Amino acid sequence: MEDVKLKCVVVDDSGLQRLSMVKLIKDHPNLQLVGEFSNAIETKNGLLDLGVDLLFLDVEMPILSGFDLLDDLRNKPLIIFVTGKTQYAHKAFDYEAIDYIHKPVTRDRFNKAAAKAIGLYKLQNDKSSVEDDRFIFVKSNLKKRKVMLGSLKYIEALGDYVKFVTNTDSFVVLATMKSFEKELEDENFLRIHKSYIVNLDRIQRYNSREVEIDGEKIPLSRHKKTLLADALSSN
Repeated sequence: MEDVKLKCVVVDDSGLQRLSMVKLIKDHPNLQLVGEFSNAIETKNGLLDLGVDLLFLDVEMPILSGFDLLDDLRNKPLIIFVTGKTQYAHKAFDYEAIDYIHKPVTRDRFNKAAAKAIGLYKLQNDKSSVEDDRFIFVKSNLKKRKVMLGSLKYIEALGDYVKFVTNTDSFVVLATMKSFEKELEDENFLRIHKSYIVNLDRIQRYNSREVEIDGEKIPLSRHKKTLLADALSSN
């Protein structure tokens, strides 16, 4: 999928904060500002005509909160919450927010959040890719989470936990590598190191010491080299 420009809207009752966010959006090559609003009521009316892809949303605003706004929207864009309060973070992700940025917003933190949104947008809108409906469920934060295998880059061992790294985010679950190695053995995944299981479809290049997935270098165990080469040659 070619580079995209996500249509963005900023909603914040603070004029200074809106000004800051507007500048960050205008400076980003893959974002396009299409509107800014000081309250949720104006936003609800304006969003209908703007075709918004990504909403940078404050939580605490007069009359209607950011959550109230989302409750009233039938077709929700991608959401990044931007707020001075930390206590709403858990609730924010109940609304499937891409990220939750704490004010004051730095350029680096903004760019990281924007990258997540752009990655998810491309994944959702890439019509050229073959539909991949393979998935597994993993237990995360006492809930079962659906992981689409096509978006899963690799799994990393972290002591008693394992970390899942996907196109759009990463998260940690209490589990063993061995359990996932067995579950994924028929799904084009391979354990290439004691601490890594990788998606063979996502490997871009490799040598005798490491593989590369989306610019990330992952170590390759010596005794796994032949296994990896055989798997990739038959892939």
